[in-house]
Amino acid sequence: MDTRASLSILLLLFGVSQASPLREESFEEVFVSEPESVDITTRILDSNNGSSEVLIEGDLVFPKTRNALFCFNNNCFWKKNFNNIVEVPCTVSNEFSSFEKSVIANAMSTFHSRTCIRFVARSTQTDYISIENRDGCFSSLGRTGGKQVVSLNRQGCVFHSIVQHELLHALGFYHEQTRSDRDQYVRINWENISPNMAYNFQKQNTNNQNTPYDYGSVMHYGRTAFSIRRGLETITPIPDRTVQIGQMQGMSNIDILRVNKLYGC
Repeated sequence: MDTRASLSILLLLFGVSQASPLREESFEEVFVSEPESVDITTRILDSNNGSSEVLIEGDLVFPKTRNALFCFNNNCFWKKNFNNIVEVPCTVSNEFSSFEKSVIANAMSTFHSRTCIRFVARSTQTDYISIENRDGCFSSLGRTGGKQVVSLNRQGCVFHSIVQHELLHALGFYHEQTRSDRDQYVRINWENISPNMAYNFQKQNTNNQNTPYDYGSVMHYGRTAFSIRRGLETITPIPDRTVQIGQMQGMSNIDILRVNKLYGC
């Protein structure tokens, strides 16, 4: 990551008067602390259980905004500056501990080092992301205008992969298994989904940017998302049902490729 990006993260998360280097040991802890036995959807849905927000697809704030992949006049994209960099102004709540801020910083660092996205400290910008400790893990879709909250509840959401998942929503990305061509790659087991939860599996009119379906995307649901009974499989990869979905490690190479394609990095 370049020096400017490193400073941006420090200033964003700790403030000018409190800026200090983030210990590499903290970054290592981020990765080993994530439970491999729990898929990302299970953790997000558990954290959102009882949330006061009206959510769709588990962690998208209702009402549904336009999909940034097809938004009108690019109004739901974050804007590039003259250096071909997409600056996304952010604030981070002081409710987060120093370690939690380092998790958020580490999740952002992948965007800074591998895409043209830069999460920068908000000054006077009208449109910005406010990362807050609310009752669940959720985000709006794309740039919605004004203050838009990315919620990372301290009890279950401050994980490297979940931070990246919610930031990708804020950049304009849906879940992988709702993309327009998903039926070629996964089978939705409707009989294992409560009828009043079936809307969460509705396909979206996505522009897939000529990229392959990504079972390893950090945006992919786990196998039992919205199951009527714990353990029942609602999503089955095809033709190979043993393929892993719902990983908790962080953005895949294809996730990164799509960010770069969407924003012309």
